Amino acid sequence: MRKFGFFLSCLFFALSVVAADAQEKYRYESVEGDPLKARIYTLDNGLKIYLTVNRDEPRIQTYVAVRVGGKNDPKETTGLAHYFEHLMFKGTTKFGTMNYEAEKPLLDSIEMCFERYRCMSDTLQRKLMYNKIDSLSYEASKYAIANEYDKLMAAIGATGTNAYTSQDVTCYMENIPSNEVENWAKIEAERFSNCVIRGFHTELEAVYEEKNISLTDDNGKSVDSLMAALFPHHPYGTQSVLGTQEQLKNPSITNIKNYYKQWYVPNNVAICMSGDFDYDTVVGIIDKYFGNWKPNPQLPVLKFEKEKPLTAPVVKTVYGPEAESVLMGWSFPGMGGKDSDYLKIISKILWNGKAGIFDLDLNQKQRLLDSGVFDYQLSDYSMLIAIAMPKEGQTLDELRTIMRECVAKVEAGDFDESLLQAIINNMKLERMKQLESNNARADMFVNAFVNGQDWKDAVEGLDRISRITKKDVMAFAKEYLTDGYACIYKYKGVDPNEKKMEKPEISPIEMNRDKTSDFVAEVRNSKVEPIEPVFVDFNKEIEHCKFKNGTEMLYKHNDVNGLFSVCYIFDRGSKTDKTLPFASDLLDYLGTSKMSAEELQTEFYKLACTMNINVLEDKTYVSVSGLAENMEKALALCEEAVLKAEPDDKAYEDYVANVLKMRADNKLNQETNFRQLVMWGKYGSVNESTNILSETELKSTDAKTLLESLRNLWNCSQTITYYGPEKAGDAERIIAGKHKMAKKPVAPEADREYMPLRTDSSEIYIAPYKAKNIYLMMFSNKGVKYDPEYLPIVTMYNEYFGGGMNSIVFQEMRESRGLAYSAGASYSDGRSKMQPFVYNAMIISQNDKLMDCVNTFNSIINDMPVSEPAFGLAKDALLKRLATRRFVNGRVLDYYLTMREYGIDHDMYKDVYNKVKTMTLDDVCRFQKEFVKGSTFKYMILGDENELDMDALRKIAPVKRVSTEEIFGY
Repeated sequence: MRKFGFFLSCLFFALSVVAADAQEKYRYESVEGDPLKARIYTLDNGLKIYLTVNRDEPRIQTYVAVRVGGKNDPKETTGLAHYFEHLMFKGTTKFGTMNYEAEKPLLDSIEMCFERYRCMSDTLQRKLMYNKIDSLSYEASKYAIANEYDKLMAAIGATGTNAYTSQDVTCYMENIPSNEVENWAKIEAERFSNCVIRGFHTELEAVYEEKNISLTDDNGKSVDSLMAALFPHHPYGTQSVLGTQEQLKNPSITNIKNYYKQWYVPNNVAICMSGDFDYDTVVGIIDKYFGNWKPNPQLPVLKFEKEKPLTAPVVKTVYGPEAESVLMGWSFPGMGGKDSDYLKIISKILWNGKAGIFDLDLNQKQRLLDSGVFDYQLSDYSMLIAIAMPKEGQTLDELRTIMRECVAKVEAGDFDESLLQAIINNMKLERMKQLESNNARADMFVNAFVNGQDWKDAVEGLDRISRITKKDVMAFAKEYLTDGYACIYKYKGVDPNEKKMEKPEISPIEMNRDKTSDFVAEVRNSKVEPIEPVFVDFNKEIEHCKFKNGTEMLYKHNDVNGLFSVCYIFDRGSKTDKTLPFASDLLDYLGTSKMSAEELQTEFYKLACTMNINVLEDKTYVSVSGLAENMEKALALCEEAVLKAEPDDKAYEDYVANVLKMRADNKLNQETNFRQLVMWGKYGSVNESTNILSETELKSTDAKTLLESLRNLWNCSQTITYYGPEKAGDAERIIAGKHKMAKKPVAPEADREYMPLRTDSSEIYIAPYKAKNIYLMMFSNKGVKYDPEYLPIVTMYNEYFGGGMNSIVFQEMRESRGLAYSAGASYSDGRSKMQPFVYNAMIISQNDKLMDCVNTFNSIINDMPVSEPAFGLAKDALLKRLATRRFVNGRVLDYYLTMREYGIDHDMYKDVYNKVKTMTLDDVCRFQKEFVKGSTFKYMILGDENELDMDALRKIAPVKRVSTEEIFGY
């Protein structure tokens, strides 16, 4: 290809001109051999448009990426990029308001007050000024209409409404029906070119709640500390995306406006889309609405002092509530070019989950509790980060030493050269998976745009990496993987940098949910060609096959790519045999008479195939997937790994020691504590999480016993699923030849599920965890038996009350009161038809906001706000989502099995769709009064009792304390 490079470049130019002539107006770039068949356009104002067509479903994933992030925050108001991301959902002069002229003077006054507030140091003066801000905000809210952006997205049937901010980019995402491109473009063009900052003080509290959540994320804090050590002169290291606690409490709306004007301009933005559309039509629509957006010719270029390479290790310490760990990091040039390619392959050489140096030398041999390596590539600099957790009695210095030894093996060439080809095969596998996902396809565009990468370079990345030799890798490692690294020791303890912040007194602002701006009305009244729903016909989509012993195989043909997936679903789980989860975990450390444990893992990786065992309470899933050309070898390897595994007493002894250490570490994690509390509260002291082998049981059993329990699965009844390119008969023949099946499979036990407890009276259970925030779950079980007839009204109620950013819960808990970053509530079924309907409401909030959360939840759950406009939007959103939902490829099999668990033999969404069409708000209100209103709840609170208003809690229900040992069962 190099030989004909000049000829091909001339040909490509000619083709580009022809394409431009055909479209008359819109030139685009494309790359020969691009599997996405992407087209990249640039409008006259500099706006980039990346498009790729995928017709799996009549929907489009959209990302609007702004090339600005945390690194661009003003030093005095860090976190600005992130909280402005939140404010971009508040509307413009045309929507989000019913009278902008009357609202604007109040918003201007709020801005001036915040400028004075942030400069005040006297506590009383600050409190008085905040009261004034609160009062002005309430008055301004009388003119605002909350969540109109979310209403617009609901109106057009969008899903996945969200955004994220990183160091380099702020990205806004929507998944829209393919017939709503024009409305979407109209809304987004207005949003990006005409943003108004409103609802500021309550949204800032939601951002602060997000910050509170991060304070117990020790890994996140360790990464921040690592970046500070590697980049002491660059914003990557001098400031964090979320900002500091103090600066979040002292924001500047003036700085936000200047930031918005400077960076949110078309020559700094890319629209990235993947889905079902026509290229020419979409680019024309985008130009129509975004073409007049004014660029910034003086777009700033971030200037920073170039970092000097470290010549010796820089060691720092971090403290937090979670288990101890070590992070090591090396700096590299920013993303793009050959350095990026080398960094990707080196990270995989070190750790890939199976056959990397860390996998085989550390994890496989159980020389530590766990470890991993990943590359973190950013625009200006990149990093290679290694993380490890110690075994019982192992010091962090010891971890650092063995991690450094492993990294040194890359430079020394102490790895098998065949690993390079295996890495390429697995990268190709991952690329095939990415091509199935609109999210992944569009995200490739975002990465290329943000990092200034030519699309041709992105497309040819795998080809370039495949030409990298072992000698190349060693030379690159010698240059960068030196003793000039950063090392972060994470210890258990109180973080001295954390500060306790009192909650501000916030008056709930007006929602005006029954009001509608002219802009929203115009979008809702617009006429689009409807998309008719297509429901799954299981009889057409799935072929049922039978093996000689009566075992059923569900077959679905893959005509998309060369991937396969085979799953053996055994009718036995951990409730019947609690040794199964431990046996499946232990298998990773055992070999056979023919192959060592390391050789087994390496062989799977070379085949670009994976074997996973997932044990649930009632079933065990053994799945094998990967490149279809290697299916037979992978299935045979699975049988070898399970049925011929040899016990290893030393491996088992180390495994037990690590299980016990991991159990102790789990007690230190906030989210794990909450999950355990919820399971304990819902199901009682014996549940899926506590029905485990005790320390005594672990130490009194052995590897041989565990392996027998795993092998016994092969004697149980099972269902087999196949998704791949083989014909049904061939797939059946291959599986029958490789998979051992009992002649007379053992039937499943009758009682294989845990049932939730009734909540006949309200109770409060508090489990201890010291943090700045509480986790709250409200759970109710009235014993309403599962009935598929309820599904349509349940679905409609959840959509209206707790289904997203336009729901009652989101508006009342976050938008109106600023109580949380996220909150939700739903009436839901269980995992099967045996489970009753239950009610769950959940929120994470600052400690001193607990009673506000409890009282507000109780109020809106029992006395549900009623709004006809809100119901209409929720109904439209649900119907459009159902009409454009498609179960394709292997997802059909999963969906069929789910329906079968509920005793349903068809696509249940057909029933939901048809019945929701005729539903009214009165139907939802009747459901709420009959099934929700007056419910008695079990309140499960994870938090620091000393920080809670216990007297107020006792007025709600009797309070009982539950220990960490009780909820974990050990």
